[in-house]
Amino acid sequence: MKKRMTPFEKRRQRVRVALRRKAGDRPRLSIHRSGRHIYAQVIDDRAGKTLAAASTLDGDAKAKTGANVDAAAEVGKKIAERASKAGIKRVVFDRGAFLFHGRVKALADAARDGGLEF
Repeated sequence: MKKRMTPFEKRRQRVRVALRRKAGDRPRLSIHRSGRHIYAQVIDDRAGKTLAAASTLDGDAKAKTGANVDAAAEVGKKIAERASKAGIKRVVFDRGAFLFHGRVKALADAARDGGLEF
């Protein structure tokens, strides 16, 4: 039996296919947003390795909750800092199936301010 894809899964696939065309040899800045936390990681798809990661669950997180725009901005700053330590300047932003507003936009803007180009 074939499993039907949910609208969320369809959106995620659609975004990833478009990214593969544009990415070239750049790593991918992938995000995941849950009800309580937000996660970001820089992934090298060719090697299949995570190069840098940050989330609101990190021990040095200043925010009490990860469910707001301020916490997302903190994660954006952290991922930019950790990516630059790993020697990464240019990435492709993978928003997954999440719309580009609110916490996702705050994370992206903070990562750009931190020095990442996408």
